[in-house]
Amino acid sequence: MLAAGRHSNPRSAEALASLCETYWYPVYALVRRQGFQADEAADLTQEFFARVLGKNYFQEADPARGRFRAFLCVSVRHFLSNERDRGRALKRGGDRPPIALEVETAEGRYQLEPRDGMTPEKLFDRRWAMVLLDRALARLRADYTAAGKTVLFAHLQDVLTGDAGRVPYTEIAKATAMSEGAVKVAVHRLRRRFREALVAEIAETVSEAGDIDAEIRHLLDAVSV
Repeated sequence: MLAAGRHSNPRSAEALASLCETYWYPVYALVRRQGFQADEAADLTQEFFARVLGKNYFQEADPARGRFRAFLCVSVRHFLSNERDRGRALKRGGDRPPIALEVETAEGRYQLEPRDGMTPEKLFDRRWAMVLLDRALARLRADYTAAGKTVLFAHLQDVLTGDAGRVPYTEIAKATAMSEGAVKVAVHRLRRRFREALVAEIAETVSEAGDIDAEIRHLLDAVSV
């Protein structure tokens, strides 16, 4: 995130593109929940990230200010407020730089969101949390694959939900030719490594290491809503 906020850094373009690709859907969900229709929300999401790339919004993300999640949410709301004030309809294409966002799939995902009156900000946090959890899981899967333990990971990953009874350890032991005791040890290691992967992901979005535990609690609360 810090690299993305500096034009002079040679990694800035790559870092910005990565941020856009990672967090586009939480932004779309926030825009959609603000009352914009699907096509308009897709345009606004594209426009927001086009401005991020074109005007370097993130240079204002002072690392002393805290969490990037909160900064991005405020930036989107400010952007939407400006668009409402201007009252102009956005058109797709034009002079905006192309951004590889899967906005075509966004509305299908959005239709699966809870319809219980969740505020735009809470939905944004929920989606943000899910992105981070997915990225941590992908990081962990890659580690197990690199170690030649793809099959073991496939059998163990369900226990990360916390529902230890979903798949009995005895069944996992049979499927992996391990003892039940060895499975319990493997599950313990998996959970520890998953937390480490999650911490690594969150560390990229907060300014102080002391903020990580609070951010984890906040995001897990957002997922449990």
